[in-house]
Amino acid sequence: MTLLNRYFSPAEITGAASLLLACLVFFFAPLLTLCILFVFILCCLLAPFFPEISFFLPIICRGSGQKNSIALTFDDGPSPGSTLFILDILARYNCRATFFIIGKNACQHPELIRKIVDEGHSIGNHSWDHDNLLMFRTLKTLDADIGKTQNVMAELTIKPRVFRPPVGITGPRLGPVLNKLNMVAVNFSCRAFDKGNRTVDGLADNILAKIRSGDILLLHDTWPLQEKQVDVWKKELEQLIERLQSRYTIVPLETLTGCSVMERLTPEESTQE
Repeated sequence: MTLLNRYFSPAEITGAASLLLACLVFFFAPLLTLCILFVFILCCLLAPFFPEISFFLPIICRGSGQKNSIALTFDDGPSPGSTLFILDILARYNCRATFFIIGKNACQHPELIRKIVDEGHSIGNHSWDHDNLLMFRTLKTLDADIGKTQNVMAELTIKPRVFRPPVGITGPRLGPVLNKLNMVAVNFSCRAFDKGNRTVDGLADNILAKIRSGDILLLHDTWPLQEKQVDVWKKELEQLIERLQSRYTIVPLETLTGCSVMERLTPEESTQE
């Protein structure tokens, strides 16, 4: 890859521009030089916590403009109780979704991964064990974490092409790792802030009040911690899907974004991954 066709992230461009500007003003305004560099450092510190900002690498967080369409995504599964219920709801309403799975969970429940795919849904990589600080680990750790989940999926003849970082946090090391694995980062543009199905009261109304055409909706494939919340979550999720379908066209993530989400591998290909 030559310098001319290499992708330069906004972080790299901003950093180079900040350094150049700081050098130009240093001799007549040293204090301004410090301010310029401080602003750049502040941007680097804050950018990881904004899931929709492609500061360090390209991030897909919305659709490419398909009219009145949205995509459903479920994070943190598979989980025996919640995954089966979600699949039942999706089948009843004839919807397709993408499940961003935790590698460790997939290793424990490979039958659920097969069922997800057999029912027409797609699989994305959501890290090995959902380390919320994964983006602040070393490059080697990040590479091993994402790669380990890819290897587990390959054993199931599945190759995810998309990665969603835990809690949507990105970082400067993620781009090189995804490039190496031929993957892209996919976050979201609408979420309920349900704390992983810990707070599910009013889930449907909360989402319906803010979702817009083109949104990638983040939901969770986890069982509520409190048993009394299970029936509430089930009711809210079914109500949400029913009402979403009356207002929007629910399409697969690949259709909404134009991005390849998952590949099926032959047994021979799976041994080569």
